[in-house]
Amino acid sequence: MANTFTLIEAQTLSTTATSVTLGSGGTIPQTYTDLKVLISARTDRPSQDNDALFIAINGVTTTLANKLLESVGSSGGNSSSNSGASTKVFPTVGSTAGASIFGNGEIYFLNYTGSQYKSFSGDGLTENNAIQAITGLTANLWSNTAAITSLTFSSIGTNFVSGSTFYLYGIKNS
Repeated sequence: MANTFTLIEAQTLSTTATSVTLGSGGTIPQTYTDLKVLISARTDRPSQDNDALFIAINGVTTTLANKLLESVGSSGGNSSSNSGASTKVFPTVGSTAGASIFGNGEIYFLNYTGSQYKSFSGDGLTENNAIQAITGLTANLWSNTAAITSLTFSSIGTNFVSGSTFYLYGIKNS
């Protein structure tokens, strides 16, 4: 069975933004099997070379939970569990990282239109030529039976900077 990817929406920021919504107004088509989001982002978080990417689904953060495995530099991994408004899907880059460096990651949503709870995974990494890299993997659960119609991304009280990109793909198993 071949998977087919269709670009649903692409946003490249030309100025700063506190959040980015894919499918604003509930416009994610309900005609695909799965969703995939690709993100390349940097924030203006002051005095930090790293930041975190958070998610709200259909504007909801209260029924989200995850398990995060994160590794900083050459150290071993750390794990944590989060729920509610602090659901971190992967690390990104802050204002003091090397010039023009962006954090990158992807999020995969299984059966996003189904009537059961939605599971999704995220993986991402930061790089910084001068300091350290962070990698992160998450297993996530949205405890809601509604179909996913919008995804909103934010960071720790900061803005995404110009040049940050957000791509949403629909995937059909055919």
